[in-house]
Amino acid sequence: MLKKSWVPLVVTAGLVGTLIAPQYGFALSESQRIQQEINELKKSKSATQQKANETEKQINQVQQEKQQTSNDITAILGQIDATNKKLNVLNDQVSSVTTSLKENAQQLEEAEARIVSRDQMLRSRLRLMYMNGVVSYADVLLSSTSFSDFLDRLQALKSIVGQDKEILEANKRDKAVIADKRVVIEKQLAEVKTLYAQAAAIKADLVVKEKEKEVKIASLSQKEKELEDISEDVQKQLVEVAKQEADKQRALQQAKAAENAKKPKATAATPSAPAYTYGGGKFGYPLPRVVQMSSDFGTRTDPINGRKSTHTGLDLPSPNGTDIFAAEDGVVIVASWWSGYGNCVVIDHGKGVWTLYGHIRNDGIVVEKGDTVKRGQKIAEVGSTGRSTGNHLHFEVRIDGDPVDPKPYLR
Repeated sequence: MLKKSWVPLVVTAGLVGTLIAPQYGFALSESQRIQQEINELKKSKSATQQKANETEKQINQVQQEKQQTSNDITAILGQIDATNKKLNVLNDQVSSVTTSLKENAQQLEEAEARIVSRDQMLRSRLRLMYMNGVVSYADVLLSSTSFSDFLDRLQALKSIVGQDKEILEANKRDKAVIADKRVVIEKQLAEVKTLYAQAAAIKADLVVKEKEKEVKIASLSQKEKELEDISEDVQKQLVEVAKQEADKQRALQQAKAAENAKKPKATAATPSAPAYTYGGGKFGYPLPRVVQMSSDFGTRTDPINGRKSTHTGLDLPSPNGTDIFAAEDGVVIVASWWSGYGNCVVIDHGKGVWTLYGHIRNDGIVVEKGDTVKRGQKIAEVGSTGRSTGNHLHFEVRIDGDPVDPKPYLR
């Protein structure tokens, strides 16, 4: 066994190398070197995954704020609609009261004309009395030539007095009624006009708020797009890191196999897990039964942001908790939360062929990274995690990290 030896602190530069412990000078084996590279990739992957999670969180916050703003706009539009209906009712009231006011104005003019006519009649009578001298009612009666003439004169005087009295009473009534009507209607008109002005002001304020909310929606949509672009870039980085890690794992297995082959059989290490190589052919269906897909591979309208985008797999709707099966033999290279896929499993089948299973329910992954799985083996359960609008399995096939249409692999 080698022992470390220590030298005094006062040494020459040439002797510095002797301070290094002997084990640090040992050359790394090929498998150790690859393992170090894998460890570095894991660190890079962890940092990238953290960035992906943060971006996804920001996207969710923006989408929630956007949804709340959209709800606010819907509420405002409802208020605007109710205010418009109120304005229509007030318009009708203004029109009705204005009509009543016009009718009363006409009645007032007619009443005033009657008053003028009566006044003229009274003034005419007074003028005649003035021109003929003041004659008392007693003089008129005593001037009668007979009893019959006396009765006629008395009746005439009663009629004149009654007529004068009626004229004065009629004038008084007309003036009072029309004055009261005018006050009531003008007050009503002023109230309706005030209500109309208030409703119009409310509507104007609501319209301003609607515009502000629409501007906010546009701003949030832009921010959402920017974050989704970042998320897409991060997703590509995750795929690239996973691809490199899978390549390194295969290289590690090959290096270990080569190192084991050089060792004496008695001390040879246990063989590592086999590196699967996809041989072609149809994949097994990843669910217990065939379902009608809700979204195909290719360009579609994103159900969350409403924009055109590329859908990288097939969406297979199934109840929460439905079993998910491995489509082919392989090695699990991802078994964790993976950006917009939510909880996700990725299986490497060899020759650069992967299958991806996304939106798995929380605690629904039943395999671990590094596990070897067989075709038809349960690996997870259906859920709706990540960027998902409902329970379904998002199933992908990737060649050298790039998504391809899965349908030919399932037929």
